[in-house]
Amino acid sequence: MSMSIEIFGFRALWSPLFFLFVLLILSGYFMITIKYRGTFKNSEPLTKRQGVYFTIGMVVLYLIKGSPIDLMGHLMFYAHMTQMAILYLVVPPLVILGIPQWIWRVLINYKWIKPFFNFLTKPLIALILFNGVFSIYHIPDVFDIVKTDMMFHTVYTSILFLLALFMWWPILNELPEMDTLGGLRKVGYVFANGVLLTPACALIIFADTPMYNTYSDPNAWAQALQLCVPSATLASLNLSGPEMFNSMSLIHDQQLGGVIMKIIQEIVYGFVLAQIFFAWYKKEQEPSAIEKEHMLNPQLIK
Repeated sequence: MSMSIEIFGFRALWSPLFFLFVLLILSGYFMITIKYRGTFKNSEPLTKRQGVYFTIGMVVLYLIKGSPIDLMGHLMFYAHMTQMAILYLVVPPLVILGIPQWIWRVLINYKWIKPFFNFLTKPLIALILFNGVFSIYHIPDVFDIVKTDMMFHTVYTSILFLLALFMWWPILNELPEMDTLGGLRKVGYVFANGVLLTPACALIIFADTPMYNTYSDPNAWAQALQLCVPSATLASLNLSGPEMFNSMSLIHDQQLGGVIMKIIQEIVYGFVLAQIFFAWYKKEQEPSAIEKEHMLNPQLIK
């Protein structure tokens, strides 16, 4: 029988500091977009759609990084991959769609941000950087370093989140001046994303031995736990390894993680593809400017 994760205590399970951090971001968002919006030039009223998207994004962010799911990600590989998939494939689109266009313009048009942003959101660059850095993360030696060092873990995952924003930007941003991809090119972009992420998932799914020390070596596993469990709590517990909390074998846990990552990716990309296709089809069905003129002035047809 697997041991309950409740032995790690409230702080490890619910990350109260991270909850306050997310609450601060959400409060700042509504303060800027509603209460102090008038102090910004060219600002626009916050729409219900934007507020809902951003709020859902922050709730999901807390659930995967501050709830027991985060702790489980250090105990079971499949929980880690679930966390990664949602953090980089679900939260960034919600953030992009939730932040009003006028705020994006303010952020992007800073002279020291604009050239970097324009370069990093170029479709080919964004594709290669996100999928490359994500794949490198899951190289066993890199993975074990990132999962056992607080500084590396914070820096690497933060950079990967930014790259996820850049990766989603070309197909989801709603700024007319930055919507450079047509409908068909957006479809190709999503397909390319799926292809580039597949090798990393395939290596994990079809590996015949456990790849990561942080889930197979008790010492590395205990070191990884220090990232989310207070040292005093760990010292008071008699832990032998992740098998205390997971009834699956290491290899089955690893394979399930790869499968979950691929399934979530296919669901998210499939939903985005459907949205892109219907938006493209709707645009194609709209009458052109000349047709509209003829509709308004039938005599022009004669």
